[in-house]
Amino acid sequence: MSPKSAVRLLVISVWAVMSVPFIAAAQQSTPLNQTEEEAIRTLILQTIRENPGVLMETLLAFQEEAQAEAQAEQIAAIERVSDLLQSDTNAGVMGNPDGELVLIEFFDYNCPYCRAAAPILFELIKDNPELRIIMREWPILGPDSELAARASLAALKQDGFASFHEALMAQPRANSVMIQRAAEQAGLDYARLQADMKAADITAHIEASHQAAAELGISGTPTFLIGKTLVPGLLEKADLQALISEAENAD
Repeated sequence: MSPKSAVRLLVISVWAVMSVPFIAAAQQSTPLNQTEEEAIRTLILQTIRENPGVLMETLLAFQEEAQAEAQAEQIAAIERVSDLLQSDTNAGVMGNPDGELVLIEFFDYNCPYCRAAAPILFELIKDNPELRIIMREWPILGPDSELAARASLAALKQDGFASFHEALMAQPRANSVMIQRAAEQAGLDYARLQADMKAADITAHIEASHQAAAELGISGTPTFLIGKTLVPGLLEKADLQALISEAENAD
């Protein structure tokens, strides 16, 4: 073992000895007595004083390892959630319904940043014929948001999601009045829409969105998921296009 490795081993030991004052006899057959503990503490502190740089190197190594583990866990979560959401037919789709290039957006109709993102997504659809955007209803901004999400999903049952979505995103906010206006603009049967909003599969979609968001560790809208990349917040068109191009090239 090299001197540096030996020092690192001692630094690691400090966490066990200095962070945990005493290990119960029930958990350790030969617990250290006070004299032994003090001797080890003295040795560790002396080693750290003589090799201060090694402590920082060790802490940085711990940090890098933790970051790598967190990143690996997030990628695994992204893959699980992405596969699940792409196979869910109970969701609105913009663009090419059969497109191999998939972008998922977690959104809320009362999120101003989602509303600002809407025209950008419409432009990206025109620029990318293979782009399929899965609109994941995630109503987190109150009762009106859930009402809008239910109406949007109910529009699917009349094959009117895209037109309803565009009409509602053009309104100043989403509430019962604006929902009815958007439904009329989209040519939907509003009475049927209201009845369908109570359907069990709509509730299931919203619950699944909450579960997926929790697994991904996201906390706000919009959040975009493409390939193995998860990006929160409103993005410029160029930034979204770069993500799309990167995902396309990865395939």
